[in-house]
Amino acid sequence: MSSRRAPTVLDSFNYAFEGIIHVLRTQRNLRIHFVVAVAVLIAALLVNVSKMELIALLLSITFVLLAEMINSAIEGTIDAVTTSFDPNAKLAKDVAAGAVLIASVNALAVGYIVFEGKVASRSSKILDRLRDAPAELTLVALVLTVLVVIGTKAYTGRGTPLRGGLPSGHAALAFAGWMAATYVVGAPHRFVISSLTFIMALLVAQTRVESGVHSATEVLYGGVLGALVTLVCFQVLS
Repeated sequence: MSSRRAPTVLDSFNYAFEGIIHVLRTQRNLRIHFVVAVAVLIAALLVNVSKMELIALLLSITFVLLAEMINSAIEGTIDAVTTSFDPNAKLAKDVAAGAVLIASVNALAVGYIVFEGKVASRSSKILDRLRDAPAELTLVALVLTVLVVIGTKAYTGRGTPLRGGLPSGHAALAFAGWMAATYVVGAPHRFVISSLTFIMALLVAQTRVESGVHSATEVLYGGVLGALVTLVCFQVLS
């Protein structure tokens, strides 16, 4: 009787990488966390964080990714052994999802502490001269964004002014509002206000994709369009 060969160290690494690749392919939330982690590390290099700040960011990123992967493993195990609704199974999934939430909130707090001073100081020199820009500029930027969105939809022949098509009008206005808030708010509170409005713009974009009204490409195009139109308005008209 032949015994099964014990896995080698190389096999163990291959199994681990297969698990990572699988969750990246199948779990949308992990893909989002992964992209954010890459963006955070690139930003950390650009603003020249200290060694201890980099360690804090790496630990927070690892914590979030591990929590998300364990959550996926728990959900997969429960789905494999449970074919009907079980309150305890639901509770286990909720607890695992709660762990991911705690890890994400912790990472957000660490990121804010690390980047707040650095980003604020770098952006203040560029934006301070526009701090007193008249409120009419914001209105002009938003109206112009709406007109560009409608014109683009008319050109592509897809969707209506308020629903569907390229680009997403909701995403365009949300990111236009983010850019306007970033310009108008004074230096002491600019980073926190810009961060909050950016998160809200992302949530608006996410709802448009999840509701099936727009594709990710349409939302991305709308967000970039709204931000760029507002940026040009403040740069040219102020």
